[in-house]
Amino acid sequence: MWGEIMNDKLVFLGLLYFVQGIPYGLQSSLLPVFLRGAGHSLTRIGLTKILYFPWVLKVLWAPLVDRVGTKRRWLVATVSGLALTCLSSAAMAPEAHIWGVAGTLLVMNSLASVQDIAVDGAAVALLKGRVELGLGNTAQVVGYKAGSVFAGGGLLAVIDVAGWSWMFMLLTFVYAGVALFVWGAPVLDEETLRGPQAEGSRRGGQEAMRPWRVWRKMLAVPGTPWTVLYVLTYKLGEQGAVTMFPLFLLDHHMTARELGFWNGVIAMGFSICGSSLGGLLLAQFSIGALMRRVFVLRTVSMVFQSSLLTILEPSPLMKGMAVLSMSVQHFLGGLITTLTFTTMMHCTQRAEESIQATHYSFLATLEVLGKLMFSALAGGMVDWFGYQVAFLFFLTLSAGTALHVWTATFTGALREQALKEQPK
Repeated sequence: MWGEIMNDKLVFLGLLYFVQGIPYGLQSSLLPVFLRGAGHSLTRIGLTKILYFPWVLKVLWAPLVDRVGTKRRWLVATVSGLALTCLSSAAMAPEAHIWGVAGTLLVMNSLASVQDIAVDGAAVALLKGRVELGLGNTAQVVGYKAGSVFAGGGLLAVIDVAGWSWMFMLLTFVYAGVALFVWGAPVLDEETLRGPQAEGSRRGGQEAMRPWRVWRKMLAVPGTPWTVLYVLTYKLGEQGAVTMFPLFLLDHHMTARELGFWNGVIAMGFSICGSSLGGLLLAQFSIGALMRRVFVLRTVSMVFQSSLLTILEPSPLMKGMAVLSMSVQHFLGGLITTLTFTTMMHCTQRAEESIQATHYSFLATLEVLGKLMFSALAGGMVDWFGYQVAFLFFLTLSAGTALHVWTATFTGALREQALKEQPK
């Protein structure tokens, strides 16, 4: 019985996070290659990260999603909106309407960010205990990355043949199908999803008029200060490398189609494997011990990747080493992401039910903000200082984060969490 219920939860969460990852895949993998092929600078490509800005603002309307309407209505409305956006974009010619492409991605990010608040709130209420948290966050990360691979890798590999209109018509049908699925999803009928809303409706008026009380409550949740600093910084060095190394390969070693396959499909497949392994490992080991080791391995992998920047002549050996580097980097990145979102959700579950969705959205917003700000600046750093100097800086940031995590596993928040996870 527990297995059937858990499977329903995992399918529900995985599917919603899949469609949520599609805008990210379009923007992070397809758009940079399209713009670079059209001759745009790395600085301009980096600045397109501003289209992610709705994810930074989502914490402002998270209380509204927490207290108004139901999770089902929010999810159906946002996913239907994504379907309509894709339908309206199918007739667009991207070469002649670059601002239209940007507008499409901005609207998709806006709707996906609201969807994220609703599905995160549902996940916090649905997942109970360490095992369910590990499996649920694996479904979250794997689903999101699978959507990103589908949009940024699979569609990039065939867009030259199928065309822009076909791609967006396909996305229209995907979103419409998921909207119908959510409308009838039985997991949203559980009382646990209505409890926080009922509590909020009884006293939501006063706190809606006094938002500082909500912020004070969120910051008072145990473990929140450390988690805030961690989610802002844990991806900085990795994000710079993940953003710029594929463009280095495009400049010197690979075609856009090759890059779409090796980076958008194969490397992201390794990322999904890493995320899946994270959920399994969390059922066996403490999160502190896992994070300590994985962050050190990530730093070592970045040393290897940085060394490849000295090779400018194309060769089969260089391509093989580049693919290996990206695969290892994405595998470890996927593993770290699962561990991170589990840490965030564990922290959120210590908060009052009436602010849990807002608390988790707050942490998730900061997680996006940290990656977004650095991704936007990474292209300018490469244009100004070159790949080698920029990657040395990325490596330094990665090593600093590993030290931060290592310290926390012995004296900080991760040590406390590990002690609570020990069997009694």
